[in-house]
Amino acid sequence: MFDRLIDYLDSVRARDPAPRSRWEILLYPGVWALGFHRIAHWLFEARMYFLARVVNHISRLLTAIDIHPGATIGKNFFIDHGFTVIGETAEIGDNVTIYQCVTLGGTNPANGKGGKRHPTLKDNVIIGSGAQIIGPIVVGERARVGANAVVTDDVPAGATMIGLKARSTLVPAEEWLREFIPYGTPCDDPPCDEQGARTNRDCVEKLEAEMAAMREEMAVMKALLAERGGAAPSPEPVQLRKSGTSD
Repeated sequence: MFDRLIDYLDSVRARDPAPRSRWEILLYPGVWALGFHRIAHWLFEARMYFLARVVNHISRLLTAIDIHPGATIGKNFFIDHGFTVIGETAEIGDNVTIYQCVTLGGTNPANGKGGKRHPTLKDNVIIGSGAQIIGPIVVGERARVGANAVVTDDVPAGATMIGLKARSTLVPAEEWLREFIPYGTPCDDPPCDEQGARTNRDCVEKLEAEMAAMREEMAVMKALLAERGGAAPSPEPVQLRKSGTSD
């Protein structure tokens, strides 16, 4: 048992560069939530549902992570930070990483029907922060779901997905060809890369050139007016009044 705990802590350290020691990892809320869930799941399988729920509520109170006692979770499961909800029929494989504020939710919970209604995450899946994985779908091995994605269709193995902007309704995720970003969705106009940076610089240089040309034209117009004995009209001074006074 001690060896398995050491292996688990080392697996977390391999995915998170922040901790300086295993002792620090033991303070992570995701580690505590997983430990409580192991107890709650054992009670759930023994049909001691009320006691399983008690352990679940204690875990949620202490960690801000809500894992239903019926959820099935494999080895080396890591929740980074927390604020995650995992439903009853969710199935999670080995070496899965979930960032904060993720929901593994069910379809139409208002109809009161049971059965498989939560997603299945295969081995080595990574779910970005704020993602909503809804329904009895399958996220294939080594797939990655980007931050804030709303996924209602199966994700192929090895795919990298990102959510669409329209989140008022549940929409399928679209395939994304850029590097996976777990904490936020990249901007799309202009792209957040070297090409996009060059585009921004080009726009600024263009505006500066236009302003320089306008200054030159104004200087020429002032010179012509001076030659003809006229003067460029000056704007009327603006009369400021104190706050609370009438016009």
